[in-house]
Amino acid sequence: MSTLLILGSKPDPVLPPATEWDDLACANASGYIAAKHGLPDPVFTVVTALLVSGIESGKQSMQAMRGLHTGTLYCLRSTSRKTSLRLASPRKFLRAVPRAIRVSPLYFKWVMHRAGYRWDHFVAVDVFRYVEAACHWISQGDELLAQAAQKRPSTGLTALLIGMSLRRYDRFILSGFSFELTHAYAHNPEINQRGTQKSAHAPTDILFLQRLASGLGNVYTTEQTVHRMAGLPLLGFPGGGPSPIGKESFVAGISGDESSPPGI
Repeated sequence: MSTLLILGSKPDPVLPPATEWDDLACANASGYIAAKHGLPDPVFTVVTALLVSGIESGKQSMQAMRGLHTGTLYCLRSTSRKTSLRLASPRKFLRAVPRAIRVSPLYFKWVMHRAGYRWDHFVAVDVFRYVEAACHWISQGDELLAQAAQKRPSTGLTALLIGMSLRRYDRFILSGFSFELTHAYAHNPEINQRGTQKSAHAPTDILFLQRLASGLGNVYTTEQTVHRMAGLPLLGFPGGGPSPIGKESFVAGISGDESSPPGI
């Protein structure tokens, strides 16, 4: 049985003991948290192309990622932007071209390299490839597609979907997730710009996690917020600390079935 820990960027994550997981995956700058807590390099890291587009929160995250390393670096793109660009008026098209260049894989690699971030393998992927894959794993696929069309999943949720698609892991643990814009390494300027801490991805992420948890039964969390809002089984001590149990003693899925959760 192999378990993947997916680490988000929220402050003060509840980390499970190393005995409960085999590999680490990171989203955006959560590798900063992994390094701070002495965790091994992630086997893969998913980073949105928007991080290098010049936005202030992206610059902040890039600074936190300086000097870090990952196995495979996934550059996350969205075809919806390319489609809307093709359909735009000539004036709007010309205004959008510089931004389109800034989120291209080639520019992404150049900026990440200049920032001192290192990787062994590079893959440019489209988020909707994994949305469509998730829709085949569970019975409520149309519902997920409709929600993702309104707002795509977050980078952290996409990291979970990528991990599932690799077919190397039987179980998945989410730590450092909160459905908010807060970061462990600095105050996110988007909070002031938007006037809220809540992430716009929250409704999509919560729906995906609810459906994956009930349909597959192999996704868990160490975070009370994720347990409460998305219904993922909670791993933890009484009082909120990480669980001391081994991988063979995971609580069953939210249905209460004590059988081993199915793989992907």
